[in-house]
Amino acid sequence: MGKFSAQPALTPRRLIAPLAAVSAAGAGLLAYAHYIEPKWLDIQHLELTLPRLDPEFDGYRIVQFSDLHMELWQDWAMLEEIVAQTNAFEPDLIALTGDYVHRRVDGVADRLSQTLSRLRAKDAALAIMGNHDYWQDGNAVRRMLARANLIDISNSVHTIRRGNAALHIAGIDSVVEMRSRLDLVVESLTEPGAAILLAHEPDIAYVTASTGCFDLQLSGHSHGGQVRVPLLMNLVLPAFARRFVVGLNRINGMYVYTNRGVGMSGMRLRFNCRPELTVFTLRANGRRRSRPNGNERSALA
Repeated sequence: MGKFSAQPALTPRRLIAPLAAVSAAGAGLLAYAHYIEPKWLDIQHLELTLPRLDPEFDGYRIVQFSDLHMELWQDWAMLEEIVAQTNAFEPDLIALTGDYVHRRVDGVADRLSQTLSRLRAKDAALAIMGNHDYWQDGNAVRRMLARANLIDISNSVHTIRRGNAALHIAGIDSVVEMRSRLDLVVESLTEPGAAILLAHEPDIAYVTASTGCFDLQLSGHSHGGQVRVPLLMNLVLPAFARRFVVGLNRINGMYVYTNRGVGMSGMRLRFNCRPELTVFTLRANGRRRSRPNGNERSALA
């Protein structure tokens, strides 16, 4: 008969070491996701050519951040860093794309307005509302933005001029809260020039791109998934942020950029999804495209 060697029995004592190693690794990852990554700002630089951009605006710099979700318990050092970094880029325009508070605005509004009031842009610092901004008192959030010298362009258009050239920065209010009036925005875009849309919820791009009015949409809302585990689905994806989850995409000739945001909702964790500040440099290519006529805007009806 052949000989064989008996394998050692798998006893509880033999499991202690591997289980301890797995537990330690899990605790380490959890600590990283809670204490380190949420404070580790990532600065993204993008250069985009917009066909309708007048050469007068070639090199125009926009800095975007989104989804602060400020609450009393938070470390405000991150917001201070974002303001300092934004100003360091000497932007022509600053774009804030909603969700300044998480649930309650009382208790954070004064400090938030004081901090954001230190933002400096050559042309304007513009803002739109997000869905969380309405959870307690949307009017209080609007007053906070006004005290911070931020121009709320929800459902309106702000036009910047260089001589006879125009760059239109449009904004819509929260789609989740059913406050968007894209129809009014489109009706206001009557003169030539590139148009950039601030829209908190990125997936509205299916509608905004169909108008043919916008060259670029800047959004937030998704937090980039917030917790991104390789080979697994994003764990945090709100409504209207499940297609254009993160980064640069294009639909029907319009760029869509989804910023990963700064704050958190749900789990107080970020993993493989650092908070983001985005710096855009716009380029003109010398070509001009006309705006769609009234019939071509009928997708909004």
